[in-house]
Amino acid sequence: MTIDKVVNGEAFTIKIAGRIDTMTAPELENEIVSIDESTKDLILDMTGVEYISSAGLRVLLAAQKKMGKVGSMRLTGVCDNVMEVLEMTGFADILVIE
Repeated sequence: MTIDKVVNGEAFTIKIAGRIDTMTAPELENEIVSIDESTKDLILDMTGVEYISSAGLRVLLAAQKKMGKVGSMRLTGVCDNVMEVLEMTGFADILVIE
């Protein structure tokens, strides 16, 4: 998995590529935990993500909870395979997906 970050004022974009699984989810979690409190909008660009496991879903849920207290979070560029997982687990109803 690779992670690229872009800060634009109060918006923070994390562009993810590869697999979000048991091995890589902690790296993404560390990036999200380290987000400055001035961030009001978290964008997870998942254009390059081809797979997400339950460990990755847990990170998304934790990020949603964190950002729900101070602003918003949204997913962009979700591929069909990942979207299917989000729908089957009910995460599509919880998360903002564009």
